[in-house]
Amino acid sequence: MKIEIEYRVPYADTDKMGVVYYANYFVYFERARNEFLRSAGLPYKELEAQGVMLPVVEAVCHYKSPAFYDDLLILSGTIAELRGARIKIDCEVLKNNELIVSGHTVHACVNSNGRPIRPPKELAALLHIPH
Repeated sequence: MKIEIEYRVPYADTDKMGVVYYANYFVYFERARNEFLRSAGLPYKELEAQGVMLPVVEAVCHYKSPAFYDDLLILSGTIAELRGARIKIDCEVLKNNELIVSGHTVHACVNSNGRPIRPPKELAALLHIPH
């Protein structure tokens, strides 16, 4: 399952040259991740209410070309891997149907005390992995 959302770059996301500030791509990854989980019926708010937290333990971003103020971007995310208590989510940013940024985040699945736990069965079901 893959989710795609449109996002128009606001002025606040850019530097003095009108280019999207590099760290904002991690915010874009989070937007895609949030919408992915929501569309799968697992919004963060609900996961946290169940005592499931997903802290980021790794974040990688590959910059291919810039985005600028007022560009219309497509942000996408998909679960790439589920291994033990770790979840890897691949992310992409496209502009005019061209890949401009790719990367991923890895999340630990932990309880409210920070102890590793198995991911919810609904996440495993997205990858057709028996729970």
